Amino acid sequence: MTAGDATAIPLRPASRRRRTGAWLLLAVLLALAATLGWRAWTAGRDADRATALAQTRDLAELTSRVNALRGGQRSQAQRLQQAEATNRVLRDELLGITQRAALLEDTVDRLADRAASGAETLRLDEVELLLTQAQQRLEITGDLEGARRLYTLAGALLEAMDDPAHRDLRQVFAQETAGLAAVGEDPATAASRILDSVANALASLPDRPTAVRPPAAPWWRRWVARVVEVRPSDPGQVAAPTDRAVAMATLDLDITLARAAVAGRDPVGYRAALARIEHAVMQLWPQTPEREALRRGLAGQRVQPLRVATPTLGSTLAQLRALRDAPRGR
Repeated sequence: MTAGDATAIPLRPASRRRRTGAWLLLAVLLALAATLGWRAWTAGRDADRATALAQTRDLAELTSRVNALRGGQRSQAQRLQQAEATNRVLRDELLGITQRAALLEDTVDRLADRAASGAETLRLDEVELLLTQAQQRLEITGDLEGARRLYTLAGALLEAMDDPAHRDLRQVFAQETAGLAAVGEDPATAASRILDSVANALASLPDRPTAVRPPAAPWWRRWVARVVEVRPSDPGQVAAPTDRAVAMATLDLDITLARAAVAGRDPVGYRAALARIEHAVMQLWPQTPEREALRRGLAGQRVQPLRVATPTLGSTLAQLRALRDAPRGR
């Protein structure tokens, strides 16, 4: 062994230790980098979760605000509809007042005309005013009896006129009066009477189906029937006492709404209330001949009108105005 070899042998352990230390240092650095990376990834994931939760809360708040705005919009729409209905009624009343004022002005003007007969002009004006009021009563409030009284007064005035030029006017008035008399009863009065009969019929409807005598059963069925009573049930019928009480209260409310629709001459609301009443009857009472008769009556009543409608209504007033506007031959 040479001197150079003797000096190289002690250096190997030191080189190995340095290499080992370097590897350990590299491992520590890798572990530290992995730890820092894991913490950064965990922090990012938590931040994403917090952001998602915040966005979910913001979306829920935004949805609630939108729902509140929609509810406010619906309430405003209902108020606008009510205001429009009120304005429509006021407009009709103002139109009636304007027409009456115009008729009065025409009366004054015609009375000032020396070429026209004062008594005949006054009677024609009275007839026109009475017919206008009668037509407005039928169109706005549906007052059939009031319109008939006004037509009676107008007929008395026309009969007092002996002028042959008014013969056609009296014939048209007779046809219109006959058509108004053929209406019979006021549709609203008939609807109110039918609602009263429906309310009375509901109180007398049977709670159970009509009993049918069953055929002879075996001895063991007759013995079981002494202990257990078996009855068929309608799956669509309300059986719970609480639900039945609520349904009965709703039925009374629907009958009240139907009466209000009849009073207001509202055919849409009247048909909707009758449909709800029919549905409630099907739910509250079992199938019996009485219930089916009541249901058919409700279904037939839904097609009945609430206002008076005759083909000759207004024909006398139109001919009277045409006669008044036509030039005189004398």
